[in-house]
Amino acid sequence: MKRELIAAVNQLSAERNLSKEVVLSIVEAALAAAYKKYAFHNEQDVLVKLDPDSGAVKVYMQKTVVESVNDPQREISLAEAGELRKGIQVGEAVKVGTMPMDAGRIGVYAVKQVILQRLREAEHQKTYEEFSSREGEIATGVVQFIGPSQIYVNLGKVEAILPGGEQIPNERYRVGQRLKLYLLEIIQGSRGTQIVVSRTHPTLLRRLFELEIPEVHNGAVGVEGITREPGQRSKVAVSTSQEGVDPIGCCLGPRGIRLQNIIKELNNEKIDLILWDADPKVFITNALGPAQVSSIELNEREKVATVIVPDRQLSLAIGKEGQNARLAARLTGWRIDIKSVSAAEAAKAEMAETISKELVPEEVVKEEIEEEVPVALDELQVSEPLSFPTAAEVSSEATKEERAIRFAEDILPEARKIEVLKEETKTGKAKAKAKTKAKAKTKGRVKKTHFEDEYEE
Repeated sequence: MKRELIAAVNQLSAERNLSKEVVLSIVEAALAAAYKKYAFHNEQDVLVKLDPDSGAVKVYMQKTVVESVNDPQREISLAEAGELRKGIQVGEAVKVGTMPMDAGRIGVYAVKQVILQRLREAEHQKTYEEFSSREGEIATGVVQFIGPSQIYVNLGKVEAILPGGEQIPNERYRVGQRLKLYLLEIIQGSRGTQIVVSRTHPTLLRRLFELEIPEVHNGAVGVEGITREPGQRSKVAVSTSQEGVDPIGCCLGPRGIRLQNIIKELNNEKIDLILWDADPKVFITNALGPAQVSSIELNEREKVATVIVPDRQLSLAIGKEGQNARLAARLTGWRIDIKSVSAAEAAKAEMAETISKELVPEEVVKEEIEEEVPVALDELQVSEPLSFPTAAEVSSEATKEERAIRFAEDILPEARKIEVLKEETKTGKAKAKAKTKAKAKTKGRVKKTHFEDEYEE
């Protein structure tokens, strides 16, 4: 019987992946609970010790040392305790060995139930301790069951849940399919340890880079940022601190095999490799690739970048449904306003015109205000005496006017000659047109007469 007990302990330890000491403690606690309930009094403190080598079971009752015993089930006198252990003091606990009665069939069944329950609790605790340290890492699982809203994945000796919100939208799953999963959350509840995994988390892409690319794993190439729209497109910013190392070339690998393995694992999701740079202008230019950028203006206060691209590159820079610009903005942390060259020039011209229109009326208003300022008669003061022109000055002005008139008269005949020539030219052209029309009419009549003669014959 003793050997069978030790063999059972060893078997449970191997099957449940628990240490032998943990299984022994569970069996001891279960036996103590059964003895306390079915062989002794419920108020007694019962302890069970199991020898791991021989399998011998020893049962003790733990009592408190007192001077006068009031509860013999839980207390012991100082004289009796002194016989068990020398130098014991009042208030200390002492173990009293006893030979328990047979707990019976019901007691054995209770021991079995307690052992199974404690084994499950120990398994859940070990699972929680194991996976709580791995939270945020990558794991490989096999699809075990596909439900309406979530998928159950087997991670070895534990089952994980892949919720609908953590699944790639355009990915189809099947039972037995192997997947790389991101350990999103480890929850310890009343029903045990629950593991939630994800296929859409950006860190999953980072872990795949570390797994497939040795330079990323050892730190030669650093992943500075990742933004992702699961199942469609991702942008990854990489950099390096070592001279002579091409970070994008390392991520691609020979013939792009490294990046292709990652893309295949993520159901053919497109991945853009971006060279990280400390200069925001350079980094934004790289993030908007493969589109070409003409110029960039940064507003540091509002964190806005105005990007000018050639007209033919506008749709490429924005991307399908704004995807390229949206991912670039998330990756760089800047709001990106993309404009074409023609639109930017038109906006500048419109702004300049608006500014000119706003400035001209102000000047006109100022002039009108200066001209229309009323002045009272009593406020008018003449600082200098008024002077009138002399007769000589008046005659000189008249002479100037006459000279101007005579000069005009000199010009008029020449202008008249030019007008006459123009009228003669027009008359000649009109006569030529009339002669041409008359000749055409004459030819038409001759032909008509000839046709009529033939018809009469």
